[in-house]
Amino acid sequence: MIRDIAITCFFLLSFFVKESTAQPELKLRKKDRNRDIEMTTTEGVITLRLEDETPLHRDNFLKLVKVGFYDGILFHRVIRGFMIQAGDPKTRRPSEKTNQKNDSSYTIPAEFNPSLFHKRGALAAARMGDDVNPQKASSGTQYYIVQGRIFTNASLDSVEIHRLKGRKVPPYQRDVYTSVGGAPHLDQNYTVFGWVIAGMEVVDRIAATSTATGPGANKPLTDIRILDAKLVKRKSTP
Repeated sequence: MIRDIAITCFFLLSFFVKESTAQPELKLRKKDRNRDIEMTTTEGVITLRLEDETPLHRDNFLKLVKVGFYDGILFHRVIRGFMIQAGDPKTRRPSEKTNQKNDSSYTIPAEFNPSLFHKRGALAAARMGDDVNPQKASSGTQYYIVQGRIFTNASLDSVEIHRLKGRKVPPYQRDVYTSVGGAPHLDQNYTVFGWVIAGMEVVDRIAATSTATGPGANKPLTDIRILDAKLVKRKSTP
């Protein structure tokens, strides 16, 4: 439990964004919202599917992918058994250029949905901490993918008491957290807006990488970079 608290506090304070509305100036086509995202990294390919229940986050992420914002960006924070995080434009090599300005200084209003939770493979938006961000608004560009861990019913009871302030984890979510795993202490505090539908083995590989300690803690010692992110035709899933 102490480790979880430390991880979350560090996670909240790991980046800073100013509130503005400088979103990508791009009009989405109707068919764009029915596409998946294929993200090619130096460790392999991850395929993401965005949620229609979170239209603000969905459209923002689609626009960023279409303008090439994520091409060349690092996974700059990795915590094994928790999550992998990317989206900071400062991690792009200076020689790499895209059509999108290096601006992550806007936020997206929170779009919490009880049916969208932090199970293994969830795609969610990073954000500043509650002390400076009581509305829990999301970073415009930084996101994370949950690797998570498997919980017992007893450990979920503890999460409900100490992390969720008495809010109960629904039975169907308990089934997932005790079998598939995830990060339940983040539920209804960060906006989940999609899922990994293929490539969780790549997420696991990234999460297993060696990271720095002390200053720059949790940064991979070897760069793990997004080479390309693009919209692809949606395929049926099992």
